Amino acid sequence: MSSTGRAAEVRLSIPADGAYIAVPRSVVGNLAARNDFTLDAIDDLRIAVDEACSLLLPQSADGVLECVFEIAPPQLTVRTSTVVPNGWRPDTTSFGWTVLTALVESAAAETVEGRLTITVTATATATETA
Repeated sequence: MSSTGRAAEVRLSIPADGAYIAVPRSVVGNLAARNDFTLDAIDDLRIAVDEACSLLLPQSADGVLECVFEIAPPQLTVRTSTVVPNGWRPDTTSFGWTVLTALVESAAAETVEGRLTITVTATATATETA
């Protein structure tokens, strides 16, 4: 949440290289901690963002991974995206996708004009009661 208590958005652009996955993972952890997520929920979000990045990195056609963190307390939504080869979609039966969907309230993949976006959403109160 911003210092005014209203919704906020954080944007991050990193090279599509595994060496940089720690950056969005750290950002989501910090944002979740500032928005009353439990320690377990923070860890779950970190792992989910890590999985989303890991699914996209090998397919990045432009070498850039974009992350948008939307904070609308008590909800936190992360949109991770990159340009992908025509028709590529993540395998929703893979272990990585299963882990991703098990850790957050919702997860989805969508392609628009060659850019694939994986969106994950968690709510502080929903995660705390899980």
